[in-house]
Amino acid sequence: MFEKTAESARERLFLESGIYIEGNRIMTVENCDRIEEYNDIFMQMVSGRLVIRVWGSGLRAADFRTKGLVIRGRLDQIEFAEKRGKNADETAKAAEDKRTGKGTL
Repeated sequence: MFEKTAESARERLFLESGIYIEGNRIMTVENCDRIEEYNDIFMQMVSGRLVIRVWGSGLRAADFRTKGLVIRGRLDQIEFAEKRGKNADETAKAAEDKRTGKGTL
C-alpha cells in the first residue's frame, strides 16, 4: 500500500529520473541525488530509485546543480539498476527462511 502511494507521489511531483543523451558525448541526469563514485572512466550516481553506472573515457561532471548532473566525455556504456533498501538483503533472507522452514537462532 505504502509503495503504491509513494510511487504515485513521485510521478505527480516529477521526482522520477529524467535522462537525456546527446550522441555519445553528453548525458544529463535530472533529480540526481548523489554521486557515489567518480573517476575519468567510471561514474556511479543515485537518481530517485535508480543507480546509474556510466563507463567511458575522459568523463567529468560538468555541472551538478539543483539535483541535476551533466556528464561530459566519451560515453561507452550506461547501466541502470534499481536501488535496494538498507534492509533488502535481510528481508530477502527472512522470506527465504519462511519458505524453507529453516529458522535462524
